[in-house]
Amino acid sequence: MDRAYAERRAQHEPIMEITQIKGDGESHPFLSPDDEFADFERWDKGNLDGSAPKQDWMLQYEYGRSALKVGLELEAKIGANPYHFGFNAASDAHTALPSTAENNYFGKMASSEPGPDRFGGEVIPASDPALRITKAQEVASGLTGVWSRANTRDEIFDALLRKEIYATTGTRIRVRLFAGWNFAPGDEQAADFAGLGYRKGVPMGGDLRGYTAGAAPTFVIMAMRDPDWANLERVQVIKGWLDADGSLKERIYDVAVSDGRAIGDDGRCRQAVGNTVDIASATFTNTIGAPMLSAYWKDPDFDPAERAFYYVRVLEIPTPRWTTYDAAFFGVALPDKVPPTLQDRAYTSAVWYSPEK
Repeated sequence: MDRAYAERRAQHEPIMEITQIKGDGESHPFLSPDDEFADFERWDKGNLDGSAPKQDWMLQYEYGRSALKVGLELEAKIGANPYHFGFNAASDAHTALPSTAENNYFGKMASSEPGPDRFGGEVIPASDPALRITKAQEVASGLTGVWSRANTRDEIFDALLRKEIYATTGTRIRVRLFAGWNFAPGDEQAADFAGLGYRKGVPMGGDLRGYTAGAAPTFVIMAMRDPDWANLERVQVIKGWLDADGSLKERIYDVAVSDGRAIGDDGRCRQAVGNTVDIASATFTNTIGAPMLSAYWKDPDFDPAERAFYYVRVLEIPTPRWTTYDAAFFGVALPDKVPPTLQDRAYTSAVWYSPEK
């Protein structure tokens, strides 16, 4: 890959689908062993027709966070980042019923529409049972959030091209992110949050420019729950960077958490939020979590010589998975290949920093 190709790719591929019905593509436990939330709705057994198993070396080329990191490495080598893309999501449903809510999931194809026997049907058949994917493993995902200046085709496509977008795993979370050099504590509570964000920084999908000696990136974040669904559990900043020795690194910072829990000196909240799900009835309550979380955050480990990216992940409290709703409605046993609960989430497009900009 040379610079010209990388620049063309960045121009013609501005966004990447990070989550959909065939699995979540943010990260993987093998790639992010310190991320307890990376083990989410994975389809990582084999290839698309079930004829060959997945190998660990392949994974770095298949997940969004890893791709952003590889993009930093390529930019340092050839002068352009081919993976300078934002995150979107889609249902990939092949019916006229593209539902993405866990309590209203109608399947990928007509063959997997609701019924008491849909769990065991095969999506990817394979001679090796370990490589099979069943309909119970379909994911009720996803949606793209677009911060557009108007609800018109032109403005929506402009927002997609500038990557001022975010992905959710099917829920209607709202999340907004701005980055700059001089946000201050309290700015996350500004009445004119978006106006202040644009005046003092850049939104998701943008590049941090104009570094001055002694500065560090600052961020303001606001997240709101789906008004018809679950409260929020935490807001995280995911940072990836290219170290001085040429190695790729990542780190997770919890920047806002619900229920009075504490964030430690290491930037993490190790206390779980709890779980209100009643599996037998497929119900939950919003007696934990928060309807809105906001945060100001300044990178405590910033090195101006190291190129980096930052994006936000928002997590809901645990809720029943669609298979749990089906089991309760049809009076059938839960499938054993998937968990009964999950934590839906949102991923913003990144903000990038490069020493040259």
